[in-house]
Amino acid sequence: MIRIFDFLFAFFGLLFLWPILIILYIIGLFDTGSPIFVQERVGRFKKPFKLIKFRTMPVNTKSVATHLSKDISITKFGSFLRKSKLDELPQLINVLTGDMSLVGPRPNLYNQTELIKERDKRGVYNAVPGITGLAQINEIDMSTPVKLAEKDAEMLQNLTVSDYIKYIFATVGGKGQGDRIKK
Repeated sequence: MIRIFDFLFAFFGLLFLWPILIILYIIGLFDTGSPIFVQERVGRFKKPFKLIKFRTMPVNTKSVATHLSKDISITKFGSFLRKSKLDELPQLINVLTGDMSLVGPRPNLYNQTELIKERDKRGVYNAVPGITGLAQINEIDMSTPVKLAEKDAEMLQNLTVSDYIKYIFATVGGKGQGDRIKK
């Protein structure tokens, strides 16, 4: 049932939001010269997939977890994209193709070994990763791997269609701030 919701929400989201996506893409061209950011992430059953986002950092920025990045590497437009969560919109393509869900554990990088170990212990990789979830709306990010893995596992054990919709509305309503940038 959730996959059907994912497909429909992603399809209609892309259908109705394409003008905004185009505008953000064009502004991104002026900001970084390369507005789309594609990065290999850990997917379901730890299989790699290409996550698509709007770029919020300069092109040559080192590929590390967001909480390890310095805020100096975020562009002004990138800061706006992150605060408004608009940098996540291209992930609707990942949802449409089935690599992601709207709700699930945020996909991590392969170099986040401690988080991988903690999620492995709790069976988190048996689920499709998501754009938002219980951890995100509770402002738990990847800087606390054990706490994040526990919250992801809790969400997955109890996830209902009602929770799925609640997490989406909480995120759209501004709850949760995502990964914190080190100052």
